[in-house]
Amino acid sequence: MTIDITPYELTAEAEARFREVLGDDAVVTDQAGRDEYADPFWIKGDRTYDSSAVLYPSSTEQGQAVVRIADELGVPLWASSQGRNNGYGGPSPRVKGTVLVSLRRMNKVIEINSTLAYAVVEPGVSWLDLHQAIVDGGFDDVIHSVPDLGWGSVMGNSLDSGQTYLPHGVDFQAPTGMEVVLADGSLMRTGMGAIPNGKAWHTYKRGLGPGLDQLFVQSNFGIVTKMGYWLMRKPEAYAPLFLTIPRDHQLDQAIDILRELRLDGIIRGVPVIQNTLTLASHFPEVLGMMQAKGTLSDADLDELADRTGVGRWGMRTALWGDPVVVQRHVERITEAWSAIEGGRVDHHRTYRRDEWDQIEHFVDKVQAGIPSLDMLDSLPPNFGHVGFSPAVPLEGSQIRLVLDTLLDIVGRETGASFLAGICVTNERSALIVGGFGFDTTDDEATRVAYTTVKTMIREVGALGYGEYRAHIDFMEEASNEYSFGDHAYKRFVEKIKDAVDPKGILAPGRHGIWPSNRRDG
Repeated sequence: MTIDITPYELTAEAEARFREVLGDDAVVTDQAGRDEYADPFWIKGDRTYDSSAVLYPSSTEQGQAVVRIADELGVPLWASSQGRNNGYGGPSPRVKGTVLVSLRRMNKVIEINSTLAYAVVEPGVSWLDLHQAIVDGGFDDVIHSVPDLGWGSVMGNSLDSGQTYLPHGVDFQAPTGMEVVLADGSLMRTGMGAIPNGKAWHTYKRGLGPGLDQLFVQSNFGIVTKMGYWLMRKPEAYAPLFLTIPRDHQLDQAIDILRELRLDGIIRGVPVIQNTLTLASHFPEVLGMMQAKGTLSDADLDELADRTGVGRWGMRTALWGDPVVVQRHVERITEAWSAIEGGRVDHHRTYRRDEWDQIEHFVDKVQAGIPSLDMLDSLPPNFGHVGFSPAVPLEGSQIRLVLDTLLDIVGRETGASFLAGICVTNERSALIVGGFGFDTTDDEATRVAYTTVKTMIREVGALGYGEYRAHIDFMEEASNEYSFGDHAYKRFVEKIKDAVDPKGILAPGRHGIWPSNRRDG
């Protein structure tokens, strides 16, 4: 099958119509305004993924009007919430000239219900915004699951299957109940929201018949303008933990210990395991190691692991709940981890419910539902990265196989140091975020970076592991790995695409889903 990626050119009629419904200040066509939404890590000056305009609707009604115009005139649209997901291409469109629909001005926290522990947000609401709304509203009995950086959209992160770290952040558990603008401009509500004034909309994830929320995750079937998000009751006790794995060969053992602790319910949420260089990036004196020329030897990494105290691998996790139970679980984890020679469990403090303001380190804040931007301070200037994240069963041998494959690819293709994180998404699987850093001012290094990730997709795919999300530059490569039954999955989602968006205006090419007017075969 061949794909038609002919760029779209914004017509004067379309621009005038958009200005009519949005106002001149909400239609941006100049290059500087469009560049604000470009991938900051992409090749400088390369306009492959440039847009033709950025639209800023400020309400669902305006969003509907934009979609109706696009449907009438055949204008491709690419919606983004905050557009901060830089490692996956940010808000850049797959087809050059596509009109970006920035939902940043739709930034209302519509509801916070502390009794039932949920919030309702528009797409422009960031993690920082939701946290502030909780604080300002005096809802001191609830917290929300957040990612490492608080500048992104609650909704946007959820719709891309992004990771957050509290128990409700596991496997898309927090989002519930959506309002969606469809390709003809009509409005639909999923689940119990399909009942007019449905009272259980954000408390029950399904309805009668097929559940539809997942249809709008990583898809191009509609534009979500409202979403429920489950909150968590603030626990009586919160204990952040850091577990070290002194040497690389012990990772397999650690993974298997962790799996049993997860299956037993001792460890919840989303623990993250990172290798030495990734962890050492938080130490100013070794920041340069992240962009070191040439790979570091095992002896060098062992020395760095010992000098910083982070180990060859280190895991951040936390416990939440009743103080007695939390303390017992700390003891259980410490006992289990003692099987790893030299393994260490750092538990400096357990915070009580009224001590949240005493939490200082940004990792401890994140695991307590306090968003921040502190992680940005740990990254050197011009540091770029590209996400490659296959899903792998939570077995030490399988994790090791994928990591060794990625390490080999990075070494032979780039000569850079290997950076890795393992996000333990549930009791049975993990997402390996593997890669390397590159200098964004070096065009050749940038080109090599994106080519290398495509090699990762092919070689790891041949082992039976696929990406759970993909950068715009290799969405086709990643989606083509899902080829069982002569690409039965892709053919099925294409049928859905053609049925709900027959003119192919919504995000053509997103995650390899192309409309019929851009497919041949």
